[in-house]
Amino acid sequence: MASEVQSFYKDKYIFLTGGTGFLGVAIIDKILRSAPEVAGIYLLMRPKKGKAVQERLQDLTKNSVFEQLLESQSADIFKKLIPVAGDVGEDFLGLSQADQELIIANTNVVIHSAATLDFQATLRPTVNINLLGTKRVLDLCTRMKNLKSMVHISSAYVNSYLTEAEEKLYPCTETSQKVIDLVDTLSDSALDDLLPKLLKDHPNAYTFTKQLAEHEVNKHASQFPCAIIRPSMITGAWKEPTPGWTISKNGPQGFLMGASKGVIRRLPVGVDLIYDYIPVDAVVNQALCLGWYMATNGFREVKVFHCTSSTTNPFRWRSVIDSMNDYLHKYPLKSAIWYPRLKFVSSLWVYKLSSIFVHILPALVLDFILRVTGGRPMLMRLHTNVWDSLNRLEKFIFTEWKYYNPATQQLAQSLSEKDKALFNFNISQLQWPEYFVFLTQGVRRYLNNEHPKSLDAARKKDKILFVVDVVFQVLVFALFGALLASLFGASSSYFWLYGGISYLLFSLL
Repeated sequence: MASEVQSFYKDKYIFLTGGTGFLGVAIIDKILRSAPEVAGIYLLMRPKKGKAVQERLQDLTKNSVFEQLLESQSADIFKKLIPVAGDVGEDFLGLSQADQELIIANTNVVIHSAATLDFQATLRPTVNINLLGTKRVLDLCTRMKNLKSMVHISSAYVNSYLTEAEEKLYPCTETSQKVIDLVDTLSDSALDDLLPKLLKDHPNAYTFTKQLAEHEVNKHASQFPCAIIRPSMITGAWKEPTPGWTISKNGPQGFLMGASKGVIRRLPVGVDLIYDYIPVDAVVNQALCLGWYMATNGFREVKVFHCTSSTTNPFRWRSVIDSMNDYLHKYPLKSAIWYPRLKFVSSLWVYKLSSIFVHILPALVLDFILRVTGGRPMLMRLHTNVWDSLNRLEKFIFTEWKYYNPATQQLAQSLSEKDKALFNFNISQLQWPEYFVFLTQGVRRYLNNEHPKSLDAARKKDKILFVVDVVFQVLVFALFGALLASLFGASSSYFWLYGGISYLLFSLL
């Protein structure tokens, strides 16, 4: 017998934006696995790289997220996916008149997930996608004849100027219309000059425009049920479609990807700070439950929900700091470049100092070897990009936020027992050390593209790299010892003393 949430989605049409992204494909997979009697999912997709939307849909169905789905369903399930050519950055979402009429006539639930996540983006493209894109979706919603609910995927960081935030709308310092008018009238250079004054306490245009978009949703809440869900940093899967699944290189999985290769050897974090990570499947399950919850209650005021962990099940790197290297060596990479040895450092300046020795100098050497052997140098570019991104993200790395989520907890507890099992987003049940074991495996499988069958060969290589690493360190510190002994005119008996001192100083970095 179907659960309440499953019954709600039976024979319903869903309109989804952002369906090709990390969160979007997970939403599609979950609907097809847990609500397979849905009538259809309209996927707003851009033609891209010369590919029409039908061809892009074929590529989408090959995504690793669907591996579990295809073990229980035939590929015919993908007939539920209805691609419509369009773009949230264009008027009327870039939809043809025929597609507009189809969506307006049939859609029952809208999930708006599309956004630009580029923290470096300037104001014009960010306003166009995050603010105007949301307005365009809402305008389409007002024309829908059978709309039951609208779920807007926002971000917990829309209020990142507050270190503690509740599930409510906070006032904006500017109006949407003023910002839109400025974008319409000013040049790019003038907008760049004005941006700091507009942002005020916002760290970037992303959080600024996402906050404005929330207020646009609020304006329509009297017309149809609207929910705003604010996820924090979305990470790999907790349980679904399989533990550790990810295609995102953001956040901890990006660092794990580099660490498992042996090229990222230092991670700047405050080990005792709370970091608000939320698994992608928790966000998916809550978003789908909100589609049902808002529709069945018929609310005519906006409801805000924090999909977060900081106050419910806080994560601190301290809880896994002693285990991370064990995870990396239990699930090593066959493609590892060097022996993984990850160390956590407490500030950005310590990270940059240590990076000179453990990242930059080795990268220069390895890139030189790649160049002379006909390969493509890449490590210096990688570390330069990491360096630049850390400068931009310092506020997010070393600031502790607390997002209170009583509405989310109440929603989770209100579900039937069947829906609690099918659409679980009760993050208090998650065990962080166990989660990171699976995330390490997921990064190996889905980001580094190494099948579990290659583990035996990878472990053999890991042992070889360990020996190489030890020999290399002995040679390097012996060289340092010899140089220092020569520099200070000391006798050869001081050779190993200077080498040992060099090692001890280096170990502090």
